Amino acid sequence: MAMHRFLEWHVSQYMTTNVKSITSSMTLHDLGTLFDHHDYNCFPVVDGGVCVGIVTKFDFLKAFVFTTHQLVPHYQDLMMRTVDSIMTKDVAYVEPDEPLTRALELMITMRARSFPVLEPGRKLVGMISRTDLTRALFAADEIGKHG
Repeated sequence: MAMHRFLEWHVSQYMTTNVKSITSSMTLHDLGTLFDHHDYNCFPVVDGGVCVGIVTKFDFLKAFVFTTHQLVPHYQDLMMRTVDSIMTKDVAYVEPDEPLTRALELMITMRARSFPVLEPGRKLVGMISRTDLTRALFAADEIGKHG
């Protein structure tokens, strides 16, 4: 019976709404500082109220990898690059009224840790993460045991 409850729930019921977003013009230096101070794996990138992308710790770290054939840029030059140059622009997202099962399916097929939750016009209203989905599955199980 517990799984039936999970199937009925929507993204809006378990998403994180108090989301820290950044702008595409933020420097990698400032982004690195944010990753250092917050236990987040990614930040949604919002310009003028529109979600234009997402940037992960992986994207950040990738900016500092070079092959032996490349001229290594100065560290300070790298740190002055902007989020726009490393973020993922073609973002997979879910909408608040979509079932949690859709978010779960996307997370598994894309091996992603989280997705932005967007309303029409690409307005950011939250994030849904592996942690949120785990919490929902656990809640469904608890209700199933006691309900």
